Amino acid sequence: MNMEQEFLLDLLKATISLFIVVDPFGNIPIFIGLTSDMDSERRAKAFRMAVITGFILLMIFAIAGRWVLKIFNITLYSFRIAGGILLLFLALELLMREKVYAKISPEESGAVPLGVPLLVGPGAITATIINLESVGFSATAISVAIVCIITWIVLKFIEPIHRLLGRIGSTVVSKVMAMLLAAIAVQFILEGISEYLSQIM
Repeated sequence: MNMEQEFLLDLLKATISLFIVVDPFGNIPIFIGLTSDMDSERRAKAFRMAVITGFILLMIFAIAGRWVLKIFNITLYSFRIAGGILLLFLALELLMREKVYAKISPEESGAVPLGVPLLVGPGAITATIINLESVGFSATAISVAIVCIITWIVLKFIEPIHRLLGRIGSTVVSKVMAMLLAAIAVQFILEGISEYLSQIM
């Protein structure tokens, strides 16, 4: 495998793992509910704000994530294990029950909670930092951009998508993505344990 193919594979892995955590399709019913009082123009503005907020926050962690690990003297394998456990709990939460968010005013829904924590929560931040250490800055930054662009497209066409999927369809998509996220979380934990064992042996 040459370097270009390896980079594309790393980019694909980073994009898929981050996209599963962000889960714009699974959150469609929540997006619709939080913006139900808005007209089309205000809803589009709120969604743009959400994506911009998420992109900026993830890029900050993509740039500074490595320094955070160094400052607190955190090894990659320990962060993999901790991040894997966090993602696993998030996956189990998505599988076992639906998140319920209180109704808030339309003016507040752009950055919070649409941008944070719905699009970018602890899981997305963890996935970004782990991707940074696993595949490097370039692949991580591009994956953040790709996921944000896809999310913006989903939100731009959220009404026809919601009608197409329906509430049951959106729930099924969310559960399937949660199962994939659980598998990725377990893989993070196993890789962290494997790296730790290789260090002490």
